[in-house]
Amino acid sequence: MTNQRTIFRNAKLADGNLVDISVVGNNIESVGANLDLQGTDINCEGLIALQGLVDLHTHLREPGFEQSETILTGSRAAAKGGFTAVHAMANTSPVADSAAVVEQVFALGQAAGYVYVQPIGAVTSNLEGKQLADLLKMNQSRAGVTVFSDDGKCVSDSLLMRRALEYVKAFGGVIAQHAQDPNLTVDAQMNEGALSFELGLAGWPQVAEEAIIARDALLAEHVDSRLHICHVSTAGSVEIIRWAKARGIKVTAEVTPHHLILTEDLVKDYNPIFKVNPPLRTEKDVLALRAAVADGTIDIVATDHAPHTADSKDCEFGQAAFGMVGLETAAAVVQTTLIETGLIDWARFQEVLSSAPAAISGLTRHGQKLSAGNAANLTFIDPNAKVIVGHESESKSRNNPYLGLELSGQIVHTMFEGTFTVKNNQIQEIHND
Repeated sequence: MTNQRTIFRNAKLADGNLVDISVVGNNIESVGANLDLQGTDINCEGLIALQGLVDLHTHLREPGFEQSETILTGSRAAAKGGFTAVHAMANTSPVADSAAVVEQVFALGQAAGYVYVQPIGAVTSNLEGKQLADLLKMNQSRAGVTVFSDDGKCVSDSLLMRRALEYVKAFGGVIAQHAQDPNLTVDAQMNEGALSFELGLAGWPQVAEEAIIARDALLAEHVDSRLHICHVSTAGSVEIIRWAKARGIKVTAEVTPHHLILTEDLVKDYNPIFKVNPPLRTEKDVLALRAAVADGTIDIVATDHAPHTADSKDCEFGQAAFGMVGLETAAAVVQTTLIETGLIDWARFQEVLSSAPAAISGLTRHGQKLSAGNAANLTFIDPNAKVIVGHESESKSRNNPYLGLELSGQIVHTMFEGTFTVKNNQIQEIHND
């Protein structure tokens, strides 16, 4: 941190207003037209200034799977994608089911210095679905965990899910559910339907997601607790969430960028790059998910960034790992699918990728309005840029489903707590000595 002043000149806010934004130290000093201030000027003509992006669903893999990603490399990829805060999922080795592990993840995020790394704690010990992890100790730890998830596995036991929802209610926490009935998805490889039958791949039926969402919504209503639904993928799920919200149930939901743009047809060539959980669905589902973001039924977009080594993807489809990387392309996919199609405006874009995910987990210094006194967590996007996705990446893994695809928009600058992490499209070197 320094007391030098940086002034972003002629940037457009999400509401369309043209402003200058001055930053001193960790905070925004002032926002207004034609600021009469001296400092280092950054010309932002043609750029949109947004609150730093916040991802509620990131797999950083460390500890235990550093061959796929580390907290440092994942943080750099996040910064390149315009993020200033990410939530690290618990399916590491050891599992983040204790205060010790979540504090380790938190400390490694601070040491990296590119984004605020907020650990997500496991709901059950070792993700085994048998007994609750020590949720209170994780909440009271230095990491201050508020979101808990067994993501990658469903908390399928109804009584255990009820107990988890009851437990976190005491401190305002939230259970983030990976909605997948395991009995309906044994050996599942892709969306169940005519195409899975044609390809001879075990199908992942949509009802396996929808039944769990319906059950959990009723449980959340019964105990009056907060439920978050991870990576919604079907039109039926959207209808259940819409019904739950109409009843006043405390439910929020996310969709991934890849479920907003990719469909099951991409699996026809058995390319494992398109193997993901939940699977890519139909065009009907994609359109329903886009509409649900536009009308507020789905609250946020979250990446589910899931890096994997080449060996775990470059193999037979049935043996390949589930998952795709997505931190660096998320903003562009959302612009391409929702802004360019006229479904949402930049204010809604800022909400689904910044303020709403920050509010769900309670990150008070993130997702804040761009106004004087608030944290200098900023993202600047060139909305007119057209980028063909290539192999270059800050992530250690290359399981990128968008290779060769042209997307709209490019992150030009990212500033985290007053420090450039990306400047003029280039990742910056951060030294936290």
